[in-house]
Amino acid sequence: LEIALSPRHRRVYETHLQRERQKLLGLLGDVDRNRIAIFRSLTLLRQLSLHPGLVDERYASVASAKIDALADYLLEAVSEGHRALVFSQFTGFLRLVRARLDMEGIAYSYLDGRTRRREEPIGAFKRGEVPVFLISLKAGGFGLNLAEADYCFVLDPWWNPATEAQAVDRAHRIGQERTVMVYRMVSTDTIEE
Repeated sequence: LEIALSPRHRRVYETHLQRERQKLLGLLGDVDRNRIAIFRSLTLLRQLSLHPGLVDERYASVASAKIDALADYLLEAVSEGHRALVFSQFTGFLRLVRARLDMEGIAYSYLDGRTRRREEPIGAFKRGEVPVFLISLKAGGFGLNLAEADYCFVLDPWWNPATEAQAVDRAHRIGQERTVMVYRMVSTDTIEE
């Protein structure tokens, strides 16, 4: 799904893009020595593609078109009896998604690398107590059988497409009897493309 940034979000993104572009041009002369700084700039732009508040608290009130679109899709899917997995690499972004789902009254489970007693959120989803499971890409990329889901949303592209595929495969497991709809959400005209 191609997601266009709101005008205000676009302005913030473009301002940071120009700043990071200038910084990177100065670092490309010695990529090996500047690898961490280059990676940091690319990660900053990836976060800005999701929500500018992830990079600068001053922009916390800027709406995220991705969260808006996700909420619309989930409201429709849940109302039709579907179950969904939602993946993001960034736990900060998943926190913002959680706040929106709370506002919309959509029940969910949550799993990231810091989750203790993983069996609790997994069990709640598997038993049908909640229709949505928010999962950090790394925490949910392997070792889970979540064939109860028939919708998957990948909120941000991962460097390695195999990692995304591995996460989505949580729903494509033995016992899956329904068609699984997979949506990759990409912010247009950003580093995500």
